[in-house]
Amino acid sequence: MRILVTGGTGFTGKALVLRLLDQGHQVVALDYKEGLDTKELRQAGAEVFIGSVTDPEVVRAAMKDVEVVHHLAAAFREMNVPQSHYDDVNVGGTRNVLEAAVGAGARRLIYCSTCGVHGNVDRPPADEDALIQPADYYQRTKYLAEPIVAKYAAGGAIETVTLRPAAIYGPGDLERFAMIYRQVAKGWFPIFGDGQALYHPNYVDNLVDAFVLAQSADAAAINGKAFLIADEEYLTTENLVRRVGNAIGVDVKLRYLPLLPMRILGRVCELIYRPFGASPPIFPRRVDWYRQNRAFSIERARTFLGYRPAVSIDEGLRRTGDWYRSRGLI
Repeated sequence: MRILVTGGTGFTGKALVLRLLDQGHQVVALDYKEGLDTKELRQAGAEVFIGSVTDPEVVRAAMKDVEVVHHLAAAFREMNVPQSHYDDVNVGGTRNVLEAAVGAGARRLIYCSTCGVHGNVDRPPADEDALIQPADYYQRTKYLAEPIVAKYAAGGAIETVTLRPAAIYGPGDLERFAMIYRQVAKGWFPIFGDGQALYHPNYVDNLVDAFVLAQSADAAAINGKAFLIADEEYLTTENLVRRVGNAIGVDVKLRYLPLLPMRILGRVCELIYRPFGASPPIFPRRVDWYRQNRAFSIERARTFLGYRPAVSIDEGLRRTGDWYRSRGLI
């Protein structure tokens, strides 16, 4: 098939593009900028469009003759932009992609949302029917696009599937898990609070499996539905840090510190750095990692998509650590 992946030069998008190419598909990658090693995508045979999903003309050009769309493009962790930027990209951009997909006669669109739409999980593990309580602009706008995606399916214009991934990590990730590994490699790790907040990783290859399953699953079973995607296990933050240490052969020492001062510092740093257009070293979302529960059930994805996480958490952490070492990052 001819398949479009928006956000195709990013961490997850690139992994999906390479998998689809390996399966023999023709793949178009659309992203607003060149990503890490985008040259590799072109060498592998991908057609790369550089442009924003907020530009309908760019989206229509990339959509030509496409049968399936994986919509991963999103504004994410952009600290120094107005709130409207998240709406423009995550909501308006999704509408542009849907309209172009229908216009091109595409059969199915898979929308990448986030488990973050559930916010802090009150009764873990949460399923897809758990309370929707997004905590920031990113999570809110990702959820606002979900009913738009479902509406297109309900109207019969195109088949749609929504995936809500948990915390994505793996070789190629230079953000959240890279910070964890770098600190663990130093031999100690600060734990603000008691370390018992729940965290649910999602190894990138497991997530790519879910995207591939979603593009071919029976429409009668999945059309218009949302599915949480994660690894088999969720862990406490304390346990996750220790297992990262095991993965890279470091006996990491945990230092327990009070959480409240860090929460206050995060708010203060955000306010101080905002006028200068700079990203603060500490901000509320980063502090929330120590206190919010993110634990999910993947039973719906098992039942309707046939999803089975093939890579265990320990194997995924080992592979990720090996990649960081190969790049001199730890």
